[in-house]
Amino acid sequence: QVYVVFSEELKCWCRAVFQSVQCHVVRYQLRCFLVDYAKYSLVESDNIRVPVGVFTRLPYRAKKCSLYCTKPVTLHLDFCENTAKIGPAKRWDTAAIQHFRGLLK
Repeated sequence: QVYVVFSEELKCWCRAVFQSVQCHVVRYQLRCFLVDYAKYSLVESDNIRVPVGVFTRLPYRAKKCSLYCTKPVTLHLDFCENTAKIGPAKRWDTAAIQHFRGLLK
C-alpha cells in the first residue's frame, strides 16, 4: 500500500511504500521507498498521511528493477586452504554497487 510521507531530505511530500519500522527512544521511524524518486528514506511516524482521491491513481515516476540475468557474486576466502574463489552471493556488496553507479555516471 502506498502512503504519503514528508521527506526532510527532499523538503517535500512524496509517495512511499514502507519497508520496515525502527523504534527510537521517543518515536518511531519507518524505512520507506520513495516511489517517485527511487530513493530509500527514513521518515518519522508523525510525517505519514493516507493518500486521497486521484492522487492514489497517478503512475509512479520510478520503478524498482533489476538487471536481467545478472546475479551478485562475492569473493569467498578460505584461510585454512589459503585460497580465494568467486562464488554466488545473496546480496550485492557495497563495492559492486559503487562500481556500477560509477559506470552509470
